[in-house]
Amino acid sequence: MILLDTDHMSILEWGDDESSSVLRTRLAASDDPKIATTIVSYEEQMRGWMAVLSKARTIESQVHAYQRLAEHLENYRLIPVQQFDEPSAGVFTKLRRDRIRIGTMDLRIASIAIANEALLLSRNSVDFEKVPGLRFENWAD
Repeated sequence: MILLDTDHMSILEWGDDESSSVLRTRLAASDDPKIATTIVSYEEQMRGWMAVLSKARTIESQVHAYQRLAEHLENYRLIPVQQFDEPSAGVFTKLRRDRIRIGTMDLRIASIAIANEALLLSRNSVDFEKVPGLRFENWAD
C-alpha cells in the first residue's frame, strides 16, 4: 500500500500542473495498486478549510471557499482513507513511549503507515526520518 501524506494530497488537488503531473506519473507507474491517504490527513485539511471559511468576509469569497471545499470533498471521495484504528493506536502508543519527538498528527500518520505496512509519501523527511520502522519517500520533487 502507498499512503499519501497531506502534502502529497495537496499536490494532487491544488498543485501546479508540473508537480501534479510528476506525482501522478509516478503513482501510475507504481507496482503497488493500492493507493490511499489517511483520516488524519483529511482532518488536517478540514481544519485548514474551516479556517478559510471563517475568514471569508464577503459573500463572493464565501461562495468561492465553499466551491473549493466541494472540490476537496469530491477528491476525498475518490481515494480510500485509512483509519486511525486499534493497530495504528498501538503503534502510536509505542512510539510515544519510545519518545519519538514529532508532531502528534505526523506521529498518527506514521503509525497508520507502519500498522498497514505501507510506504508513506511525504515531503516531511525532517520529522519522518525520526520514526523507526517507517518507510517513506518523497515523490513530489
